[in-house]
Amino acid sequence: MMKFIKNYQSSLKLLAGIAIGAIIGIFFSDFALLLEPLGRLFLNVVFVLIVPLVFCNMTLAVANNQGLDRIKKILRFTLVSFLLTTLTAVVLMYLATLIYNPFETIDTGQFTELMDQTLNADSQSLAMVIVDTLTVSNFLDLFDKSHLLSLILFSLFFGLTISSVGEKAVPLTRVITSVNHVIMKMITLVMRFAPVGLGSYFAYTLGNLGSKILGGYFKSLILFVIVCVIYYVFILSIYAYIGGGTSGLKCYWKNIFNPSLQALGTSSSAACIPVNLTALERIGVPEDIRETVISLGANIHKDGSAMSGVLQVVLLFTLFNRELDTPLAALCIIGGGFLVGVVMGSIPSGGFTAEVLLVSLFGFPVEVIPVLAVITTITDMTATVINSTSNITCGMMVRRAVEKTYYKQTQLPVK
Repeated sequence: MMKFIKNYQSSLKLLAGIAIGAIIGIFFSDFALLLEPLGRLFLNVVFVLIVPLVFCNMTLAVANNQGLDRIKKILRFTLVSFLLTTLTAVVLMYLATLIYNPFETIDTGQFTELMDQTLNADSQSLAMVIVDTLTVSNFLDLFDKSHLLSLILFSLFFGLTISSVGEKAVPLTRVITSVNHVIMKMITLVMRFAPVGLGSYFAYTLGNLGSKILGGYFKSLILFVIVCVIYYVFILSIYAYIGGGTSGLKCYWKNIFNPSLQALGTSSSAACIPVNLTALERIGVPEDIRETVISLGANIHKDGSAMSGVLQVVLLFTLFNRELDTPLAALCIIGGGFLVGVVMGSIPSGGFTAEVLLVSLFGFPVEVIPVLAVITTITDMTATVINSTSNITCGMMVRRAVEKTYYKQTQLPVK
């Protein structure tokens, strides 16, 4: 027992913090709302460190790489794994809604007030949305956490350029390496505050969420949680087994709890980048693979958000009396969820952008957007757990595909 406590003390501290936060959020919601500044303080510090961490990691992953062919292979297998796992997630959620549609018997009157809150959303063409997602017009905007995908692309280009320069760029590489070590040390120190910070933010989230879980929303949340548990326990275990065999699966479960708790407490894929990198390092995934998969995955690979997107489309179809079980409906629902999880997750300061595109895509009135936004709100915590942990299993599978061998667990401690 003492050995278990010693090995998992950081996970147990996080769990205790989140458990206390849950109790406060559920039973003392008014007090929980007062804890938002404490939780935001922790998240803000993490977000500040995320930008230099991503820049250094992605630049070094390319600059120190064994060759351009390897980084191309890593990127190719990364994108393939993202595509297949997200498709699996949305199909699973769609099948679940066919078995039980949580909105089938809802009183649509409860949505009247929300639908009357017309959203004056600026619509953009899909082409311009993609341009604004991949690029920025100002160099300093790269170092805003809302533009992480642009920063990743710049870092890849910067790393390739360093690699092409050769010996003349060695001093710069050393400087970036030193900065990376310092940032990682800062993150280690900040994470000591995680039980308090995560617990406070989790309490605030639950306290603020209570009034939103009503009627059909509550049923949809229950269905979503059930499907996510199935995905988390079984589907992700299959991915881990594919990536590492029996030993890889055991190692995965030994190192997954901190990332899961971080995701649950913060509801932010970006905030999970440091703990996910550490988890993959302990599992034994090489540096260039884990940095590429985790940095990209936090932006464009969100299986949980994709499943939430399926619920949004099902709600739309139910409210406007469209069939769910026809081949065309299946394609629309699966495609809509895929759009939310893969494309919309990376849009800077997107806000309601995903919902705007969904209603535009299917021809629904813009007034329904606030109704969809509630789905995003109530599923956010659970979705982020899936978003974060699925990136870890993708890292394992990419490692398996690139190096074509299973691997042994590293000797790093679990704590």
